[in-house]
Amino acid sequence: MNLIRAGGLTNFHEVARELGLDPERLLLEAGITPAMLLDRDLGLPAERVLGVMQRATELSGCPSFAIRMVEHRKLSNIGPMALLMRDQPTLREVLQVLMQHQRLHLGFYTLNLEEAGDLAWVQISMHGPRDWPVQHGWEIGLGVLVLAMRAVMPPGWLPLRVVFQHQAPPSLADHERILGLRPEFGQEFNAVVLRRHDLATPNPQADPDMAAYSQRAIGDGPVDPSVMLLTEVRRVALALLPSGLCSIERVAERLGVPPRTVQRRLAESGLTFSGLLNDLRGELARQHVVHGQRPLTEVAGLLGFNAPSAFSRWYQAQFGCTPTQARQRPPSAPN
Repeated sequence: MNLIRAGGLTNFHEVARELGLDPERLLLEAGITPAMLLDRDLGLPAERVLGVMQRATELSGCPSFAIRMVEHRKLSNIGPMALLMRDQPTLREVLQVLMQHQRLHLGFYTLNLEEAGDLAWVQISMHGPRDWPVQHGWEIGLGVLVLAMRAVMPPGWLPLRVVFQHQAPPSLADHERILGLRPEFGQEFNAVVLRRHDLATPNPQADPDMAAYSQRAIGDGPVDPSVMLLTEVRRVALALLPSGLCSIERVAERLGVPPRTVQRRLAESGLTFSGLLNDLRGELARQHVVHGQRPLTEVAGLLGFNAPSAFSRWYQAQFGCTPTQARQRPPSAPN
């Protein structure tokens, strides 16, 4: 299954409302619940993300819907590796970090840096069925890439060209405002083109010590696919919990793998799906019951219980007291 980070929908709500649409309804119709957007690193099915953008574009009559989602984004929207990118000494190292970790953090996107003569270009591609509205992904991908490059370059810097494969919309006003230059459409590939010597431009924000710290935090070696799968299982389960429909079958469906694969990977790590689910509920319970202010009926829903009484029985079995009793204890009392 092709996945796009939930962070890819950053600013969807704001742009949809500006254009008179109901973003919550559109997302739910696409099978994307509010809980799925709480973790920006959660992988969402690409066809749903692209589909909801296409639907919003059609209903609003605004062909530049996707690029408008980029306008107020920050480097941090890329995810954890933004910290590592920010402190690289030159633009070349920034791009190398982005490409090194792209499989883990960019999901559906693939980036390649090419150089020839005085030019360099960063090409972006997305792999999926031909009938997908991938132009929205291209516009967001290149838009975010341009903003990320500008964030580590001297003020006023712009690439030479931004080129898209799809055809141009009737108006390019939004694209010019957001990208800082007039993009070209109907080209052979999707890319940001720059001067080759730009790659060696010093990053004024670079901090070698912070870069080393961020590298250790993110990891600099190949990621074990088993570890990645377990991480995604946890993230998906966390997103599905409030729906009350969190099962190994639904998690596997979201990840595009058979349930037996999830079960086997968990078993290899000495885990079971029910045990993992119980651990997640325990973490959330500690966070929201004792230290949070949400009503306990709402906390029960967040943990996937369809009734407060079921939540109370589970909590007492786990912690030896009811949620109400836990909240009445002094903060220093053990839970």
